[in-house]
Amino acid sequence: MKIIVGGAVATLLGLVGIGVWFPYLLAILKGTIPLILLLGGSLALYLGFDELKDTWKTEEDVKDESNEDKERIADLEKEIKKLNKK
Repeated sequence: MKIIVGGAVATLLGLVGIGVWFPYLLAILKGTIPLILLLGGSLALYLGFDELKDTWKTEEDVKDESNEDKERIADLEKEIKKLNKK
């Protein structure tokens, strides 16, 4: 019950505060909205560029990775054969 009363009082004070200090609230929003847009846009650009870098792998990189994987598989097969002989 205390929580409901506290919530009602906080809501009432919030509504009164918005009514009394509405111009100041608008001033805060005028300053924070461009900042939020700037930070959000910068984050989107960074993440988009990072995603593009992943797709820019050349065919050589892919071939090198596949050759390394084939070598690892061959080494593991040799180890398995050694273990099976024991």
